[in-house]
Amino acid sequence: MAKVIKLRKGLDVKLKGTAALETVAVKMSGEYALCPDDFCGVKPKPVVKEGDDVKVGDALFVDKLHPEVKFVSPVSGTVSLIERGDRRKLLSIRVKADGKQTARKFDLKGDVKALMMESGLFGMMLQRPYAVVPSPDDKPKAIFVSAFNSMPLAQNFEYVLEGQEAAFQAGLTALSKLAKVFLGVSSKQKAKALFEAKDCEVNVFDGPAPAGNVGVQINHIDPVNKGEVVWTMAPEVVIMLGRLMNNGVVDFTRKIAVAGSEVKAPKYAQVIVGAKLADILEGNIDKAANNRIIDGNVMTGMKSSLEGFLGAQTTEVNVIPEGDDADEMLGWIMPRFGQFSTSRTYFSWLMPKKEYRLDARVKGGERHMIFSGEYDKVFPMDIYAGYLIKAIIAEDIDRQEALGIYEVAPEDFALAEFVCSSKLELQRIVRQGLDTLRKENM
Repeated sequence: MAKVIKLRKGLDVKLKGTAALETVAVKMSGEYALCPDDFCGVKPKPVVKEGDDVKVGDALFVDKLHPEVKFVSPVSGTVSLIERGDRRKLLSIRVKADGKQTARKFDLKGDVKALMMESGLFGMMLQRPYAVVPSPDDKPKAIFVSAFNSMPLAQNFEYVLEGQEAAFQAGLTALSKLAKVFLGVSSKQKAKALFEAKDCEVNVFDGPAPAGNVGVQINHIDPVNKGEVVWTMAPEVVIMLGRLMNNGVVDFTRKIAVAGSEVKAPKYAQVIVGAKLADILEGNIDKAANNRIIDGNVMTGMKSSLEGFLGAQTTEVNVIPEGDDADEMLGWIMPRFGQFSTSRTYFSWLMPKKEYRLDARVKGGERHMIFSGEYDKVFPMDIYAGYLIKAIIAEDIDRQEALGIYEVAPEDFALAEFVCSSKLELQRIVRQGLDTLRKENM
């Protein structure tokens, strides 16, 4: 019987615009893009030139430090642009799709890790510590998969899993050949494919967000100590791995949630990684409105635009009001019923089931950091979040290590950032701290 882990710290933020469990057809984009910034810790080196013809699964760039780790085209077609920025930083490689989806066939007889590196799926994993693409030279003590996302407006993985159960199990079986696999599921889920999954240890989590964060699950099952490495893989990528093991081709099609209060009909969309956001949102938003398009979750995603492309790890696209044109009498001090607050500044505490139309405003400027215990209320890990943030800001590496920086990723601080009265960009601070620590230890 699966072990049940109860979490009481956290915060469920209810927002308007949750995607209905329906899937709409989205036309195929004319151009797709693979962006190296979606793969943290990688130093990209292009292996194609503009004008080259590619199939699905052909490499577009590799990691300079580990050339065997490849990042491949999600579509077949012609390389249309190798986009570079300052100091010739590789920003994206774009492929003009031919609509045929001609795929490269992979040999399934070899080593699973080598197959994943060749097919582009190895680069879609992350490792702890540092929350970067793993090194193929490491041997992880475990691989963690969280089968649910507890953040607001997140996709419903049980819905995504429908019809993909065999591929999901095949992916778990493949991962089990690399290390012990831990599968985290929610007490609210019911799918047999999750609770009866083979070749893994199933753990049930009961509690508010961020219970679905894989970092929270690692902390409660098998914490990461200095010198240890664990790998994590998103459940949608497990499905992709299973398709590869079953069919010999890599398929980057995924079902994403198109959500948010400014989406006319929030539903799911069947798309290919790297699709243009304009095609995904076509006819579903008011283009003239002052909205923020988010590639990813509202708490952890990146600000984008209609000219942007779907990220390699993105499971939802959200659209919320920008908010910088709001005109509110007396500002934040005015008592309101339509605003959410974790304190009793507004009346949201009287309406725990109400869904809110929140905008992207920070509502205040950065100020001195105070120890009010507000982080601890939404941070269900055995880590002193406030002290760790202070150690990162002070660049005290010894203190960071003692306070558990090897266990965390920026996403683990998303809710703490949401409730932070000091208005600090905690996720950015943690990312910088992890990058600095990684350079020190390389």
